[in-house]
Amino acid sequence: MTIEGLNMEGMDAGILLPAFVAGLVVLLTHIPLGREVIHRGIIFIDLAIAQIAGLGVIIAFQFGGEMHGLEAQGAAICSALLGAWLIHFLEKRASEHLEAMIGICFVLAASASVLLLAHNPHGSEHIKELLVGQILWVDWQQIIPAAIVSAIVVLVWFKFKHKIGKIGFYVLFAIAITTSVQLIGVYLVFSSLIIPALAAAKLEKSKPGMAGLSATGAMIIAAIIGVSGYSLGLIVSALFDLPSGAVIVWSLLISALIIPVLVSKSIKVES
Repeated sequence: MTIEGLNMEGMDAGILLPAFVAGLVVLLTHIPLGREVIHRGIIFIDLAIAQIAGLGVIIAFQFGGEMHGLEAQGAAICSALLGAWLIHFLEKRASEHLEAMIGICFVLAASASVLLLAHNPHGSEHIKELLVGQILWVDWQQIIPAAIVSAIVVLVWFKFKHKIGKIGFYVLFAIAITTSVQLIGVYLVFSSLIIPALAAAKLEKSKPGMAGLSATGAMIIAAIIGVSGYSLGLIVSALFDLPSGAVIVWSLLISALIIPVLVSKSIKVES
C-alpha cells in the first residue's frame, strides 16, 4: 500500500527491527573505537581493514565457500588480522607516512577483489554487496553471534585498553570490523566509525577549564548521532524504497551536522 507515493509496505517491523539492531551492534564497538581512530589520526584504517576482510571473503568464495558461510567468516577474520599486523608493522617503520600507506593497502585490496572476480558473471554483485551491504536482509542468526563478539570486544577494550598496547588495539579493531562488514558492508562500517566520532570530538574538552563535554559525554553524543542516523535512514529508505545503506550514510551525516549544533548551544547556555 502506498500513501501519496510512500511505500507503507516497506515499514515492516520484521525487516526493519533486525536491521536496526544490527546497526546498534555495529555502533557498540564503533563508537569507542572510532574515538580512538580519530585520536590516533588513522582515519582510513577502517576502510583498509574492511576491504582486506572483504578480500578474504572473496578468496574463500573463489575456492568454493559461500559468501556468508563459515569458510568466508574464517577467511575474513584471518585476512583482517593479517591486515592489522601489516598496519602495525607499517606504523613502526613509516609512522610519518602511515595514512598514505593505509590508503595504499585499501586500494591494493580493492583492486585484488576486482581481479579475482573479473571472470565471475556475478562478480559485480558480490563486490556491491561487500561495499554497500545488505542490511535489510540481516537476520537474527547473523546478529546474535555478532552481538556476542562485539560485547567481548568492548569489554576487553574498556577493561584492558591501557595494557594491550598498539597491537592489541589493532587486533580488537580487526575483529570488530570483520564482524561489522559481514552485517552492513564497507561503506556503512566506515561511516559508522568516523562520522559520529568526528562530530562528537569537536564538542569534547581539549583543555581543563574549557567549555565542552567529557570523554564519556562525547561518546554519548556520538551514540545519539549513530542511533539517530540508523533510525532515520531505515525509515526513509523504507518509505521511499531507496537503498538502505546509502540512505543511512547520508542520515548519519545529517545527524552529525544537526545534533552537535544543538548540544553546543546547550553548553554555551550552561556556561
